[in-house]
Amino acid sequence: MTCLVKKEKIGIIGVQQDFGASKRGVDMGPSAIRIAGLRSILKHLGYVVVDFGNLHCHDPEEHLLLDTDLEVERVRFISHIVQTCLELKNIVSEMVENGYFPLVLGGDHSISIGTLAGLKTLHGGDTGIIWVDAHGDFNTPETTTTGNIHGMPFAVITGRGDQRLTSIGPSPTVKEKNAVLIAARDVDPGEALLLKESSITVFTIKEIDELGMSTVARKAIDIATRGVDHLHVSFDIDALDPSVAPGTGTPVLGGLTYREAHLLLEMIDESGKLSSFEMVEINPTLDVRNRTAEIAVGLIASALGKKILS
Repeated sequence: MTCLVKKEKIGIIGVQQDFGASKRGVDMGPSAIRIAGLRSILKHLGYVVVDFGNLHCHDPEEHLLLDTDLEVERVRFISHIVQTCLELKNIVSEMVENGYFPLVLGGDHSISIGTLAGLKTLHGGDTGIIWVDAHGDFNTPETTTTGNIHGMPFAVITGRGDQRLTSIGPSPTVKEKNAVLIAARDVDPGEALLLKESSITVFTIKEIDELGMSTVARKAIDIATRGVDHLHVSFDIDALDPSVAPGTGTPVLGGLTYREAHLLLEMIDESGKLSSFEMVEINPTLDVRNRTAEIAVGLIASALGKKILS
């Protein structure tokens, strides 16, 4: 089994989008991660690193946000999010075509729609995914209680949801039988039903407590990589307990510990299958001295080969 690209050359792209979330601030996430030393640690690990800067995203202050019709409430700011995801699709596609390992920095989790769409242009959706998140992100316009699109991307990339979002890939942009959700502990009733009806494997925080992270990671990697050539990891920082990573807009108590998260990503790196990665939902306005961004940099480093004795 071969990876999408070799990891010697890493391309970084920041996506300063916060239209998908209900709290402002995640648009500063990419900059916070860079300030925390991302580029230097990747270079120390031996990679050639090219930073493509930040994708231009709409700013809510540019617009009169007075829409109150049902469609807007069900899929808030969808036109702006579609535009951003289409631009990200093109950039990720170009990165991979030119031999870069795509490292995408968010921004809210809606950007994953664009990331996976970009990957699909070159490998047709032959991708497994490990989605690390406190939430299901599996809502549709029919199940959402907020209309926030950052609660929908996992559903969209598997082919569910508003046609304007599913057409970006077009979806599905991952293999559903190779899709795994890890660390879920706050799932809406409607999306819980959709997840149960799907082929997605879910490891809630309860399974992690019962089985241990090493067992969960081993099972997740096996499921996500079985019969596919590419593995994408989408990591929402709220998967960690807020006592560890306070700088996020949707914290949920009882999350992953610092070491559990690192172990998961170290094992993913050791699998040799990782071909793209994204880190999302870091909100510096809610952080303490950029601590959450620093933790994110450490997690990215673990996914890309940093070891205790290296």
